[in-house]
Amino acid sequence: MFNLMLYVVTVLIWGTTWLAIKWQLGVVPVPVSIAWRFLLASLVLMLVLLLRREWRLPPKAAMPFVLAQGVALFCLNFLCFYHAEQTVPSGLVAVIFSLAPILNAINGKLFLKREMQPSVLVGAVVGLAGIVCLFLPEWRHWQAGMGQGVLVAALGTICFSSGNLLSSRMQGMGLTPLFTNAWAMLVGATILTVGSLLAGLSFEPEWTPRYLSALVYLAIPGSVIGFTAYLMLVGRIGPDRAAYCTLLFPVVALVASSLFEQYQWTGWTVLGLLLVVAGNLIGLANARRALWAMLTGRQLQPG
Repeated sequence: MFNLMLYVVTVLIWGTTWLAIKWQLGVVPVPVSIAWRFLLASLVLMLVLLLRREWRLPPKAAMPFVLAQGVALFCLNFLCFYHAEQTVPSGLVAVIFSLAPILNAINGKLFLKREMQPSVLVGAVVGLAGIVCLFLPEWRHWQAGMGQGVLVAALGTICFSSGNLLSSRMQGMGLTPLFTNAWAMLVGATILTVGSLLAGLSFEPEWTPRYLSALVYLAIPGSVIGFTAYLMLVGRIGPDRAAYCTLLFPVVALVASSLFEQYQWTGWTVLGLLLVVAGNLIGLANARRALWAMLTGRQLQPG
């Protein structure tokens, strides 16, 4: 049941953060908004570690992984998605992100030497077909930069997948997501802050209820709670099965996009969404059994 709680929390929070990201775009430069988000989130996590008497510097053996996770998961990943949402509806960006399970399986094969089934490649083709269907209605309203936005979102998903593997590696070293997130978020925020200052960007936030509420939501529920819950799932059941929760992100995100961004549902939208979900389920071996095991906390039996 604890796995189910982590799953639901992650889906509900991350399925709505795409819209909050959209609300941050405009006045404040993208790197500055992300820096504020993770400065605030890392501060909250550091305070939690202090209250739990668990604050300490990362072990020397884990430091390269903490630095790499900070760059991939809390810097490049979000730079990509914030920029993508400048030209692509937030719900469609979430759909691209839902290819994370397949990327996790591929990266697990490349970097962790985990077995990858041929069905992963079939699932990738089906999932990509779904994305094509989702974007077919958008061709009539295609704007300059949307193609680049799609590619940038795909790059962000690759960075997210890399961060998953790094977290799995550190949890194998006995480090909790609460601890590694606190330091990795600080690394990402520091890089973004230094880069923004060198570029001469202003750090003054937009003093509007919309921007500030989005910042708080992204920092506390979106980062502190969402990333901790998700990466706990990664440690408990592995990055492949943990990424199943991304299958429901597009549903939540597209509903939010239709309510607040006037996104129009069509037959192509429904077909594309079904293909993306089907592609992910096909792409992971024993998908239904693995999902059931994740939700119930039971161990998979061979065969």
